[in-house]
Amino acid sequence: MDDVVKSLLDRQLPKMPTPSPIRPSREEAEAAVRTLLLWTGDDPEREGLRETPARVVKAYEELFSGYKHDASEVLSRVFEEVQGYDDLVLVRDIPFNSHCEHHMVPFIGKAHIAYYVGEEGVVGLSKLARLVDIYARRLQTQEALTSQIIGAIEKHLRPRGAAVMIEAEHLCMSMRGVMKQGASTITNQFTGVFRDDPAEQVRFLTLVRGR
Repeated sequence: MDDVVKSLLDRQLPKMPTPSPIRPSREEAEAAVRTLLLWTGDDPEREGLRETPARVVKAYEELFSGYKHDASEVLSRVFEEVQGYDDLVLVRDIPFNSHCEHHMVPFIGKAHIAYYVGEEGVVGLSKLARLVDIYARRLQTQEALTSQIIGAIEKHLRPRGAAVMIEAEHLCMSMRGVMKQGASTITNQFTGVFRDDPAEQVRFLTLVRGR
């Protein structure tokens, strides 16, 4: 009985916030790259690698720029005057590149996004592409990327339903490990009418696949 009471009390205790990790300086980041170069067995002081640490850190600023942005930045402005349009909006074949959080190796593919216009109206089409980049330019898994994109659409646009499909090739699978070049991974997630009506899922998949 004491163990049960203790367990219940533990659940009621507020969780202490986890402190944010201290971000290293640029110099520390460059030093870390230099250490990795040494670990590979190469010489970071040779001519071809002398500027590599600085180049890698600069590249990482771009490759992982998604951490600096939030979905609200691109989905906050909507257009309510849509002349009575209340059907499906689909943007397909949005190219992206991201990095696997397990190996920090790229995965590259396309995202397809659809939603039924809801109370908030429609968002500019380019904003959906920007939304993909915000989440793709972080350390990711494809499953989490899919969920984050549709979650942002649900939160900010409040559509009657949304659908997201991502197709990607993971280089951590094709250039290392099992070495299976050309294998693609597909993830999808549905909300609202897409989740509740299989016919809507078929419509979405048909439009995505139609050429």
